[in-house]
Amino acid sequence: MAESMKGLCRTHRCTEVSHDNIGQTVTVMGWVQKRRNLGSLIFIDLRDRSGLLQIVFDEPKVGSRGFAKAGTLRSEFVVAVTGTVERRAAAVNEHLKTGDIEVIATDLRILSESETPPFPIEENSQTKDELRLRYRYLDLRRPDLQRNLMMKSKVAMLLRNFMAQEGFLEIETPILTKSTPEGARDYLVPSRVHPGSFYALPQSPQLFKQLLMCSGYDRYFQIARCFRDEDLRADRQPEFTQADMELSFVDVDDVIDVNERLLQYVFREAVGVEVKLPIPRITWQEAMDRFGSDKPDTRFGMELVNVSEVVAGCGFAVFTGALEQGGSVRGINVKGQGAMPRKKIDKLVEFAKGYGAKGLAYLAVNEDGTYKSSFAKFMTEEELQSLAGQMQAEPGDLLLFAADKNKVVWDVLGALRLELARQLELIEKDQYHFLWVTDFPLLEWSEEENRFMAMHHPFTMPVEEDWDKIDSDPGSVRAKAYDIVLNGTELGGGSVRIHQNDIQEKMLQVLGFTKESAYEQFGFLLNAFQYGVPPHAGLAYGLDRMIMLMMQCESIRDVIAFPKVKDASCLMTDAPNVVDQKQLQELALTIAASEEETE
Repeated sequence: MAESMKGLCRTHRCTEVSHDNIGQTVTVMGWVQKRRNLGSLIFIDLRDRSGLLQIVFDEPKVGSRGFAKAGTLRSEFVVAVTGTVERRAAAVNEHLKTGDIEVIATDLRILSESETPPFPIEENSQTKDELRLRYRYLDLRRPDLQRNLMMKSKVAMLLRNFMAQEGFLEIETPILTKSTPEGARDYLVPSRVHPGSFYALPQSPQLFKQLLMCSGYDRYFQIARCFRDEDLRADRQPEFTQADMELSFVDVDDVIDVNERLLQYVFREAVGVEVKLPIPRITWQEAMDRFGSDKPDTRFGMELVNVSEVVAGCGFAVFTGALEQGGSVRGINVKGQGAMPRKKIDKLVEFAKGYGAKGLAYLAVNEDGTYKSSFAKFMTEEELQSLAGQMQAEPGDLLLFAADKNKVVWDVLGALRLELARQLELIEKDQYHFLWVTDFPLLEWSEEENRFMAMHHPFTMPVEEDWDKIDSDPGSVRAKAYDIVLNGTELGGGSVRIHQNDIQEKMLQVLGFTKESAYEQFGFLLNAFQYGVPPHAGLAYGLDRMIMLMMQCESIRDVIAFPKVKDASCLMTDAPNVVDQKQLQELALTIAASEEETE
């Protein structure tokens, strides 16, 4: 039967008890991790968020009633224990912070009993995700998840400390706002007071932080909740946290300087990693050409090589056909894998097809310098030698080639490069490689929409010397945009913003907005621009991603207390769910029948 605290007060968390407390009386509280009954002695491992502490129940010390109670303890019972700290006489556990001390109990109170949990509460659980997430409140007791969430709290504090010292003001922006047509899908919230009208949950505080710059606040910062109705991945959730900032009277280098010092401070204080400054920078074009990705993992080589000129006149129609269509032929050199079995190469071909490739050409350099290839019969010996030379191939290497439109080639070889690095264990997981990617294209062509769309968002400043090409060659205009990448994951991104009304109106026109529709969607921003706008720029980090990378987690769900699963549902609360008909009536909403219901 559960007992009350009865004025009892915890003096220490479990791992706060140390050698300094030997001989002292302490009171600790937590969950029973496990119990061992040796007859005359009962041992329990007591767990709280700080870690484990061994408690010893000896009948002469705790009394017959207390000893009997100790015999009833089970996993996940919540208890309060008062006792004396002693040095362990034997069985020192060097893997525990408290492994050489123990508490000899003099009093035990069972504060709460527990049913048998549906899975063990242990680190690196092998329990299926679905079961763990259904009982997330139990899953969150795991020490590894608790460390992740404590790290997230620590990093948020470090961010706030640094930003305050740099003169940033923490200002909240609205959660209920207006839907905008660009970017990911919005989550919509119906208004009861305005029937038929909807708020949108913010995908980011973008427009409001620009307005704060218009309002003269100079440096803004916020740890902001954001919402995007999009498909989920290992590093993406429908609701997430951004560490968001905006600065006035700055250009690209100013934003990068502040953020390099921020990253150096946070990673040093949080995980003891020294970020070397300045962080390397490459342009978007260079990132795509070398790595096939705008968020390249630079912890290993295997860079892409453009061999278009070398194969331009060859007899292999796959290569020449791609070049005639305005594409390119590029390859990667998989060092030392020339003897890879054909079956394994065929699996790589299938992998490449998943990224849009029609196929994958290969050339293996045998140890004797001869070649084994899927296309050797279409090329002369001199052409093969020239191709291998361009790829800096040595005996024993495997060369893989993709030929298609540039985007397809980049996507295929960029993904293949990562897959092979994983398979061949080329990635050193304890390294932290930071990289700035700059000069993104301002616009990208959407086949689906049949128009140009903003690669980042419609408020990104173009590179000044490219602006005169906005009508004649809009796809070649670069943006004053920058992403910070860590180990192949986009950690954050930002840009210098447009602060001139004429450029902003022209940008919206290029994106397909009439002046009327532009003012209908963004009138509050465009109107603000008529009243004196400072040059401004900003950046936002995915805070959850940052913690995921710091703690070397496989999934972003491991750093979010109550995450969603792939279909954006919560297994624990069963959200989303139907609501009462009365609520729908108050909102003037009716639910249309699905196609399955009408069939």
